[in-house]
Amino acid sequence: MRLFVAIELPDKIKSLVEEICFGVPGARWLTAEQLHLTLRFIGEVDGDTFLDIKEILAEIQFQELQLQLKGVGCFPPSKQPKILWAGLAANDELMKFQRKIETVLVREAGLDPEGRNYTPHITLARLKKTPDHRVGNYLEEFGLFSTPEFSVTSFSLVSSILTNKGAKHTIEDEF
Repeated sequence: MRLFVAIELPDKIKSLVEEICFGVPGARWLTAEQLHLTLRFIGEVDGDTFLDIKEILAEIQFQELQLQLKGVGCFPPSKQPKILWAGLAANDELMKFQRKIETVLVREAGLDPEGRNYTPHITLARLKKTPDHRVGNYLEEFGLFSTPEFSVTSFSLVSSILTNKGAKHTIEDEF
């Protein structure tokens, strides 16, 4: 199974995000069902590891978070952009919680540490041969994008199957 740990977005927030998903040639916009905040990408695991991860995640204490989407950007920032994303307002509690997820998955599930620094974001689109100036125009137009704060009371273990129409996500468990 191909897994990741995520926070699902409320429908109201997904609707606000969908309103800015247009106007970029070569963009494959994610559907509302695909919009989420990844806390930790896990990757391919076998059945036993999957069960171990579910057990480990179930033990994590989770306190309600208040999150807000704020701004847009792209990855990579200094080369040909491949991903458009919506960012999150700075949130120390989110960052602590993400580090807790990372720590338990490395220590208790034996996963390799994530090699990159965590940058909380919601992927909006994957780009293919999109002219830089069109990405720049999008970033300028929606740079002040923000949503109202929203409460998060759970997190999920999600499986992902890649298809030619994008990833199909299934919530395997909610904590």
